[in-house]
Amino acid sequence: MTQLTGHERAAYVQNMFTRIAKRYDLMNRLITGFQDVRWRRRVIRLADLKPASRLLDLGAGTGDLAREALRQQPAARVTAADFTLEMMRVGQRRGPLDFSAADALRLPFANVSFDAAVSGFLMRNVIDIHKALEEQFRVLKRGGRIVILDTTRPKKNILSPFIWIHMHFIIPTLGRIISGERDAYKYLPDTTENFVTAEKMAALMASVGFQEIGCQRLMFGTIAIHWAEK
Repeated sequence: MTQLTGHERAAYVQNMFTRIAKRYDLMNRLITGFQDVRWRRRVIRLADLKPASRLLDLGAGTGDLAREALRQQPAARVTAADFTLEMMRVGQRRGPLDFSAADALRLPFANVSFDAAVSGFLMRNVIDIHKALEEQFRVLKRGGRIVILDTTRPKKNILSPFIWIHMHFIIPTLGRIISGERDAYKYLPDTTENFVTAEKMAALMASVGFQEIGCQRLMFGTIAIHWAEK
């Protein structure tokens, strides 16, 4: 799959998430040892929401980050945007949210519309990281915050063999058992290993104009949270 580019890759990703939507959240919990819940709490804290803040949860999937935002700041105005209809349908069955169909490369929102933009495991799926960052920069207000939670290419260390086993054996096996979609969960390790490093992501954020960029690596260096300000 990693050899696909452009619209062919976008179509593959959309179809894949349609197939795994019903088991997506459960799989996230299992393959991270339920750590993703804690990571999402941190993402929202870093977004620094105030009462009446407008938040964009981009690539929202079923709306986990959006719901965490409303738990932390019930008065926030949250838009959950995704380009896979089935993911949003599953999310709506778990409780009402303001969902919006949106392509991360062509956001249907006006300039300077949001006080913060967050995403969870979106950026490794987009076909143009720079353009996706530009669009988020465009819709943020001056002083607005961006927070990105995603996989990152792990550095070689003593744990590398165990990380490889987890990504290439445990995750696909769980994917086959839980969702019946082993191929979809071969996609995760493949894209993680071919995704940009945490350092490169920070450089890309700077290249579109973000400032005060920070980064935290998690889960033995396979996950990173980036944050910055417009």
